[in-house]
Amino acid sequence: MTSTTDTAPTALAPRLRTLYLARFVFAVVWAVLLALTARTFGPLTVGLLLLYPLVDLVAAVVDHRASRAVRPTPLLVVNMVLSGLTVVGLAIASTSGVPAVLVVWGVWAITAGAVQLAVGLVRRRLGGQWPMILSGGISVLAGSGFILQASGGGGALTGLAGYATLGGIFFLLSALRLGRAAKAAR
Repeated sequence: MTSTTDTAPTALAPRLRTLYLARFVFAVVWAVLLALTARTFGPLTVGLLLLYPLVDLVAAVVDHRASRAVRPTPLLVVNMVLSGLTVVGLAIASTSGVPAVLVVWGVWAITAGAVQLAVGLVRRRLGGQWPMILSGGISVLAGSGFILQASGGGGALTGLAGYATLGGIFFLLSALRLGRAAKAAR
């Protein structure tokens, strides 16, 4: 006899895999678009900057709903709040220029990275979470780097494209590792 708690993690794996694959595609497309528009800090670039944490917010909501059968981690709610605040913060910072945007993005990368690392640690028994754990740790370091760049009064938004690309690659790696668990759930 299989209990609900035994089947729940294997039922979650296919959902997370799909979410992670979608996040990979989004991150890569977003990074390319930002790299193409980052030289001119105009409305399109600002829109892209706001879109990234907004998509992160939506992804956290989807993750939270998918995790209901497994007892979703309250850290996902923390991530939702952080991403929502980041959208507002970026909208305000974009009126002050690139350094202000980099500070807000850096603070978000640090806090969201710490949350991602913690969620990955909580879910490690599910499988496929080591890329998420590494990504969370790297995000904390990258966020610190963005703040340091901004403190010198400079910095470039193209670094955010690299950050998103690397994050997307970690989502892809995690999705591939979850593939085995997703097949087992079928």
